[in-house]
Amino acid sequence: MSSHVNHSVSFQLPATILRARSRLRRDLRCSVGDGAAFGVMVGMGETYLPAFVLAVGLGELTAGLIGSVPLFVGGVLQVISPWAIRKLGSHKNWVVLCSVMQALMFLPLIMAALTGTLSASAVLVIASLYWASGLAAGPAWNTWIGTLVPVSIRPRFFAARTRISQACVFAGFLSAGFVLQWASNNDFVLIAYAVLFGLSACFRLVSAFMLAGQSEPIPIPPLMTRQPLRRVFADVCQGPGGRLLMFLVAVQAAVQMSGPYFTPFMFNNLKLSYVEFMVLIAAAFLFRIFSLPAWGQLASRVGAHRLLWIGAIGIVPVSLGWVISQNFYWLLAIQAYSGAAWAAYELAFFLLFFESIPEEKRTGMLTVYNLINVGAWVSGSLFGGLILLSMQTSFTSYLLIFGLSALGRVLALGLLARVPSIEVESQGIGMRTIAVRPNGANLDAPVLPSMPDQIPDSVTAQAS
Repeated sequence: MSSHVNHSVSFQLPATILRARSRLRRDLRCSVGDGAAFGVMVGMGETYLPAFVLAVGLGELTAGLIGSVPLFVGGVLQVISPWAIRKLGSHKNWVVLCSVMQALMFLPLIMAALTGTLSASAVLVIASLYWASGLAAGPAWNTWIGTLVPVSIRPRFFAARTRISQACVFAGFLSAGFVLQWASNNDFVLIAYAVLFGLSACFRLVSAFMLAGQSEPIPIPPLMTRQPLRRVFADVCQGPGGRLLMFLVAVQAAVQMSGPYFTPFMFNNLKLSYVEFMVLIAAAFLFRIFSLPAWGQLASRVGAHRLLWIGAIGIVPVSLGWVISQNFYWLLAIQAYSGAAWAAYELAFFLLFFESIPEEKRTGMLTVYNLINVGAWVSGSLFGGLILLSMQTSFTSYLLIFGLSALGRVLALGLLARVPSIEVESQGIGMRTIAVRPNGANLDAPVLPSMPDQIPDSVTAQAS
C-alpha cells in the first residue's frame, strides 16, 4: 500500500506544479495586457481632455482646472476604497469594478463631442468620477499584484511591464495627435474626439477584462490591519517621511500654479497645431523614460537623497524657460530638459518616501499620498487660475504664473534642506503613468511590490 501511495504522489506533484506555472504565466500575460491597454487609454483619452474642453468652447480657465480640480475630488472619494474592499471581500473585484466605472466615464464625453455641447459643471463631474475610480483602484491593485507576482521575478517583470505600458501611452497620444490634426484640417475635430474617446473606453474595458482574467491567491490578506485615516496621517507626518511630504506639497503647489494652463496657453496664445502640441509632449515624455535608467545608476552611486537635490534644482527653471522665449524649437529643448529633470525628481522622491515608511504600511500610505498630492495640485492650480482670471487670461498673465511657479520651486528648496538624509536600498521602482501633462510633470503612481523588500505575505495596512 505504501508503494502505491508514493507512486500516486510522484505523479500528482508535477501536475500541481505545472498547473501553478501555467496559471502564473496566464496571470503575468494578463497583467501586461492590462498595463498596455490602460496605457493606450491614458495617451489617447485623458491626455487630450483639456484640449477637448477648448474645442467644445468652454474657455481657458475650465481647460486648466479640468486637469486639477477633479483630481482632488477623486482623491477624496478614493478614501472609501478600504471600506468597499471589505464589503466585496476582494481586492480584485474592487479593482475590476473601478476599471469598468472609469471606462464608462468616456460615454458622456462621446455624447458631448457628437452634440457639440457640454457645460463646465458637467465636465468637472465626469472628470471627477473618472479620477475617483482610477485613484481608488491604485492601492488595491498594489496589494493584489503583490500577492500575485513571485518575489524572484518582480524586478524583471515590473521593469518590462512598465516599459510596455509607457510605450502604449506614447503610441496612444501620438496616434491621437495625428488623427486630431487631420480632423482639424478637414473641419470635423469634434467627431474625431468622439472616436478617440470611444476607443479609449474600449481599451479601458479591455484592461478590465485582463484584470478579471487574473487569479487572486489572497482576496483579503489575513493580517491586513485597519487604521483610521487620521492615524495614518499622523504616522507619516511624525515619521521621517513627514518633512519629505511637506516638501512635496510645496513643490506640487508651485508646479501646478502653472502646470494645468500650458495646454490653453499652447492652443489659444501660441496657436500651436495638434501635431506641434503632440511633439512637445512627446519630447518631455521620451526624455523622461530614457533618462530613468541613468538616474537609477546615479542613485546607486550617490544616493537617492542627492538625486532628489539634483531633480529638485533641475525642475526650477522649466516654467521660466517658457517666459524667456516662445520659439517652438526653444520650447522643444525645454521640454526635453523638463522630462529628464522630472524623471530624477520623481524617482528619488518615491524611493525616499516609501523607503522611509515601514513595509507593512506602504499600501495604506499610498491612499494618503494620493490625497495629499492631489490636494497640493488643486491648491496651486486655483491660485494660478485666480491670477489668470484677474488679468483676463492675457498673454502677460500666463508669463506671470510661469515665473511665479519657478519662484515657488526655489522657495521649496528651503524645505528640502530640512529633510534628513535617508538611506535606501533600492535604486529603482516600477511606475504606472496615469496622466500625461504638457509640462512634463506627469502623474505617476508607484508600483510598491517592485521594491525589493516587498514580500507577498506581508501585513498590509489600509487607511479607513
